[in-house]
Amino acid sequence: MAELMLRSFASDNNSGAAPEIIEAIAEANMGHAVGYGDDPWTSRAEERFAAVFGPQAHTYFVLNGTGSNVLALSLVASHGQAVLCAEGAHIAVDETGAPEAAVGCKVIQLESSAGKIQAHSLRESLSVLGSVHQAQPSCLSLSQPTELGTLYSPEEMRELISIAHDAGLRVHMDGARIANAAAGLGLGLADVSSRLGVDVLSFGGMKNGVAFGEALVVLDPGLAQRAPFLRKTHLQLDSKMRFISAQYDAYLSKGVWLRNATAANAAAQRLKQRLSSIPDVELVYPVQSNALFARIPRAAAERLRSRYFFYDWEGGLVRWMTSFDTTAEDVERFADALGSALQGG
Repeated sequence: MAELMLRSFASDNNSGAAPEIIEAIAEANMGHAVGYGDDPWTSRAEERFAAVFGPQAHTYFVLNGTGSNVLALSLVASHGQAVLCAEGAHIAVDETGAPEAAVGCKVIQLESSAGKIQAHSLRESLSVLGSVHQAQPSCLSLSQPTELGTLYSPEEMRELISIAHDAGLRVHMDGARIANAAAGLGLGLADVSSRLGVDVLSFGGMKNGVAFGEALVVLDPGLAQRAPFLRKTHLQLDSKMRFISAQYDAYLSKGVWLRNATAANAAAQRLKQRLSSIPDVELVYPVQSNALFARIPRAAAERLRSRYFFYDWEGGLVRWMTSFDTTAEDVERFADALGSALQGG
């Protein structure tokens, strides 16, 4: 039972850290270093991000994903303004109102299909510009992958970003799983973000082998001036920052991001293939990253839950996620347990 729980399919947050990450933390632990980011590990990590996203990129390490999103939105929105996002976006439903409470903006969910904002819905939402009675849209926030594990194509991204920029909005990307998106599309990290016109990127690593800490990458230099001060205001300035930045130095320089994301995505495809042979399992959305959303009989879900922890989802669905350390044996064991649960075992 303990081994099954360690290899749960509930969330990639439940996985451990990659060996290179643990080694980087241990190396950074040797001796003393100046705090708050004035250390060689942070300097190297910032250079790594600039090498990936371009010399205009300014990187700020933070404590967690919600902190990264709040800091990002504080650069592009304020009181009386609105952040537009997809239905079910993390900033709207899974951050306990943090963006609205901390930034003072209004978060507005737009009509979406399979987790992706529709261009016509974005255009319609911009009709309120200039109305004193409506919160004024100042930012479009795109999740890549979406909360449903689907991926925007570069063409879909360009269209939405173009609409937003033409209307004077900034574009934020919630990239909590950006590595899975890049791996799934067969593109580089910049190809799915900065090169498409994203202004500010919440760059996640904890779901893909980083032990703790995330990064905010400000891609528009005009937004970077206030970022160091707002990071402190929003409680995201880590005094021992070297332990976060050392991880991201290794994460980028040693290819950990791509190897782990590729492995997690491949495990999801393996599970998808295995489930295709099991009756009474309906995969509701395309499996394009490392998330699977399924509809199964409630009784079977409860029987399976006695062996595996996983989450229920809206619309009577369940969500299963694979991680960078999900093995073929893990997939087979889970599929067998699901098959048994569906048969009443």
